Amino acid sequence: MRPLHPPGPERSAEWRRRFADEARSERPDLSALCLLVGAQADGELTEAGMDAAQIELDRLAGELPFRPGGPRSWATALAEHLGGLGFRGVPGDYQRLHSSLLHEVLRRRRGLPILLSVVWMEVARRAGAPVYGVALPGHFVVGFGPPEQQVLADPFDGGRVLTGTDAALMVAGATGSPLDPSMLAPADPLDVVLRILNNVRAWAAARPERSDVALWAVDLSLLLPSHPARLRYERAQLLVQRGDFLTGARELDAYAEIVAAVDEPTADRVRSQAHAARAMLN
Repeated sequence: MRPLHPPGPERSAEWRRRFADEARSERPDLSALCLLVGAQADGELTEAGMDAAQIELDRLAGELPFRPGGPRSWATALAEHLGGLGFRGVPGDYQRLHSSLLHEVLRRRRGLPILLSVVWMEVARRAGAPVYGVALPGHFVVGFGPPEQQVLADPFDGGRVLTGTDAALMVAGATGSPLDPSMLAPADPLDVVLRILNNVRAWAAARPERSDVALWAVDLSLLLPSHPARLRYERAQLLVQRGDFLTGARELDAYAEIVAAVDEPTADRVRSQAHAARAMLN
């Protein structure tokens, strides 16, 4: 598999600026944001490469046979088309960073459930389908149609149309709890991007030597209009881990100031970590 090398500092800064602008636009473009995530991971992904990925999504949508009818018709058509082309996942895909990058998923036709769902959503949307993501706990799928007619499909399984029992078993397997109707609501595009970046961070966390990947994933997450405050603490820890003790200490102090308003003991512990980071400079 082709190794991934990050872009240089100037190109990386440009991609981040564009990511922030897109994330804060009136209607963020999910495919564009996913491709900008890919550009942070893969220095070989150029502007032309991102355009080619968008053209490929257009092409796949143009090849979708027109299926008049309701949500199930759309779900079946997408399964036959994209599943028939080999878009699906296997357990080994969870071990590859490539599986979280849209341009690589389009090339390999393999990926994590959420990235395959992005392919399904973007192709279906271009074709005029009433489609959206559904962020079930532990497994991302796609939905078609309004709540009263909703049909779910699992792109990781080639687009297999799910029954209500299938979805309930997925949730029970991931959480041990029953399916709550709120879990079937359409996912906001920015929440989809944050979940993708969470997957990248989880991949990097299992590989301490790839703290560079963890850092850019946190940096992009912090550019989203809404994100967990604790990501600032994670970023500070990564900076210290990577030897940037002074910047990491400053960020730990800044996070401590935020936490102090609600949890002074935790703020004190974070300040102690900042002091320890500065001590590493001696």
